[in-house]
Amino acid sequence: MEKSIMTEGYLSNIYGSNVFNDSVMRERLPKATYKALRKTIDDGISLDPTVAEVVANAMKDWAIEKGATHFTHWFQPMTGITAEKHDSFISPTSDGKVIMEFSGKELIKGEPDASSFPSGGLRATFEARGYTAWDCTSPAFLKEDAAGVTLCIPTAFCSYTGEALDKKTPLLRSMEVISKQAIRVLRLFGNTTATRVITTVGAEQEYFLIDKGLYDQRKDLIYTGRTLFGAKPPKGQELEDHYFGTIKDRISAFMKELDIELWKLGVSAKTKHNEVAPAQHELAPIFSTTNIATDHNQLTMETMKRVANRHGLVCLLHEKPFAGVNGSGKHNNWSLSTNDGQNLLDPGNTPHDNAQFLVFLCAVIKAVDDYADLLRVSAANPGNDHRLGANEAPPAIISIFLGEQLTDILEQIEKGEALQSKQGGELRIGVSTLPSLPKDSTDRNRTSPFAFTGNKFEFRMVPSSGSIAAPNFTLNTIVAEILSQIAERLEKAQDFNTEMQKLLQEIVAKHKRIIFNGNNYSEDWVKEAEARGLPNIKSSVASIPAIIAEKNIEVMAKHKVLSKTEMESRYEISLENYIKTINIEALTMLEMAKRQLLPASIKFATKLAESINTIKSTGVNADISAQSELLVELSAVIASFRKNIINLEKSVADAVQMHNDSYKLACYYRDDVFSKMGMLRIDGDKLETLVDEEFWPIPTYGDLLFKV
Repeated sequence: MEKSIMTEGYLSNIYGSNVFNDSVMRERLPKATYKALRKTIDDGISLDPTVAEVVANAMKDWAIEKGATHFTHWFQPMTGITAEKHDSFISPTSDGKVIMEFSGKELIKGEPDASSFPSGGLRATFEARGYTAWDCTSPAFLKEDAAGVTLCIPTAFCSYTGEALDKKTPLLRSMEVISKQAIRVLRLFGNTTATRVITTVGAEQEYFLIDKGLYDQRKDLIYTGRTLFGAKPPKGQELEDHYFGTIKDRISAFMKELDIELWKLGVSAKTKHNEVAPAQHELAPIFSTTNIATDHNQLTMETMKRVANRHGLVCLLHEKPFAGVNGSGKHNNWSLSTNDGQNLLDPGNTPHDNAQFLVFLCAVIKAVDDYADLLRVSAANPGNDHRLGANEAPPAIISIFLGEQLTDILEQIEKGEALQSKQGGELRIGVSTLPSLPKDSTDRNRTSPFAFTGNKFEFRMVPSSGSIAAPNFTLNTIVAEILSQIAERLEKAQDFNTEMQKLLQEIVAKHKRIIFNGNNYSEDWVKEAEARGLPNIKSSVASIPAIIAEKNIEVMAKHKVLSKTEMESRYEISLENYIKTINIEALTMLEMAKRQLLPASIKFATKLAESINTIKSTGVNADISAQSELLVELSAVIASFRKNIINLEKSVADAVQMHNDSYKLACYYRDDVFSKMGMLRIDGDKLETLVDEEFWPIPTYGDLLFKV
């Protein structure tokens, strides 16, 4: 694409060009239909089927004009990725020809097979029926790929009996719940204009890019998304020279095309840069409504992979594709806004005087403390176990960073009444030609798992490969619960201000233990957190029982976000996902070890032995101690490697015999199988450092991280 066409007009024309957005609807729908649809989107009113019929016809015409031949209900099952079944618009006529049709019924409801998706027991194999339902609050869009152009309709996915089988349904439910409870609180503060409270999210996405030719030679990357073997290269991220560094031309070309493809889909890709580890990068969008942000993040991940392939690259979204360098996360920037223009988490210039802000702030603090285990499991997956607590990501301990200003205000509240706010002032750099800068009232803390960053909270534990739906419906629901408790108490108060002050004091006194502004990476914090009574749930397996903890089932069921049955199904799905993930990794390790690394190592050892014998046969009195010592060392590692192969094979075989208790089986995979994988890797990585590179059968870390 020529640089000259990258003008403001060009960008305006392409942004959202593949989206059936508000401007397209306003242009193509009859005024009455448009108003009715907006009423559904804005106020949550049920959609009239006659309205859906008109919308479907307009959507079809728009899509066909853009080249679409098929449509699909685009949904997000419990696999964590998206799913779609494509149907064409064609409808045969009696004269042997076809017409292009798309009905309101087809728009509103689809019927994919529900038996082959993870359901945690909600659907048996013989019970196939499932439904997709149009989410009209997230606009339809066109996907362009090798198949042509497809109209994608964002939908929720549920079973024949009504249970949620996806990530989106509980998210939509939670958005309604938090709006309802937040409005109750706002009414107590005299706000009569707001009718909805919207949760907004901006999800920063970290990822790696590697050469596709090298990727194709690594079975571990192909099957698992991460390297199961790999010795540390001479250079990693020690010099801090990659972070925000100059972007290589090949990567820059990828990023340019990625921006354009995302802009077409209405994804507001804003920031791009090199991240800390070699070959690691980040993209950050402008925030949007939570369900749209969730859809956009899924689209972002899909588009990254597709665009990378066009540039001879592969996009790795795994949380820890390479040992020894930083892994990837997804910073989830969450906030609350009213439909009359207020950010409820904006403290203003004098937050000590902003009672409404303090109530919402304290609601979040209490929610995070009361439901830390539920928030922790919302960010759990097998890949995240490799990075949480590893001095590259927040620890597994949930805490909140507020900064000096807000912490000081809460301390004042606990003692009686907040009378002042610390101010930032100006930052003078000491160079006459540089301007003085307005200084924020507090610093940032990149080690905190849940940090206040001005007018939002940044949940930094979210895994890079995962959907942001669960972290956000969890946040929405637990904050809604605390807001409901606050509203119930203040609605009964004889003296609103007195009762509010008392309530804030109680919350601060009871829940200040979760506020920590220091270094979350330090060992001292681990000890201090334990003394404070904060849970330190170190593995995803250990976090999963929180899903079926009584208090957590109660809060989800109370607000009708997830029923007890739906929570129990997610418990089983999470365990099953962990078990299958580690099993696939173990089997991949065994295949690579037995069919690639071991034969290569033996071949080199044989070559080395032949070399020694050749020298000896010459009769020359040469010193061959170096060769002999290398052969001895190599042979010892090969023997250990072979032994660890056998041990891992036995461990995997024993796991197959365990069927009764999925939690016990998951623990076995974590404690036994994964442990033996670690032992096998130690030997495999040692062999890489001993075997001649001409014999080594797979690309090394040096190749993967630096040959991009």
